[in-house]
Amino acid sequence: MVSRRSLLAQRFPLIGIVVAVIVAVTMCVWPFALIKAMHTALDKLHLHWVIGYGVMIGIVSGGFVNFPLYRLEREVEQVEAPGRWRRWLGRVPLVRRTKTETIIAVNLGGCVIPLALACFELLVVALNAPRALWAVAIASLANIAVCYRTARPIQGLGIAMPAVLPPAVSVGVTWLLLMNSDYDLVRAPTAFIAGVAGPLIGADLLHLRDISRISVGVLSIGGAGTFDGIVLSGMLAALVA
Repeated sequence: MVSRRSLLAQRFPLIGIVVAVIVAVTMCVWPFALIKAMHTALDKLHLHWVIGYGVMIGIVSGGFVNFPLYRLEREVEQVEAPGRWRRWLGRVPLVRRTKTETIIAVNLGGCVIPLALACFELLVVALNAPRALWAVAIASLANIAVCYRTARPIQGLGIAMPAVLPPAVSVGVTWLLLMNSDYDLVRAPTAFIAGVAGPLIGADLLHLRDISRISVGVLSIGGAGTFDGIVLSGMLAALVA
């Protein structure tokens, strides 16, 4: 009689092959699904298909372009071993102060292009439904407050926060404020503006003073390109709204 352990050992290579195939297919399909989702979101933002594809290409390729703004210098204490021998205290390690430098930059695809698109969407809202501008302000302020409270500086990484929270807040507040069918044309633009403003202002700009507590070489606002919180939040908000 074959034991369960031996039967599992015989099937393990087959399970590994199936998992590898699933992972490979997912990696092949994921970029096309992402592009399709971005195209749908941009279509809801009332962009011509040529401009929409240009925005997508700019976001993807612009993720590799950073514009340095300024440099932040600070001193860090580093312990040196083994140190010096002190009577009654034994060997005391030496502490050496060294200067480190953090470059603050903005990313083209993850910050500049989404910010320019948010300004365009604000113009769309102002021209199509000026009465909805109050909803833009409230949704943006709510998302900024939530992002500010949830964002945390992480040593060696930068500013981090839950990726799904900003679009969820922007979409939820937008639907509560603009449930009337008269605002169907401006609901997605409003959610997009709030989705961009939350991570950009609440998570990044308002936490710049915390950079002195973390050690990173380059802090790029929107620096993860397509997958950065600013782009992800804005696109998901526009897609769901």
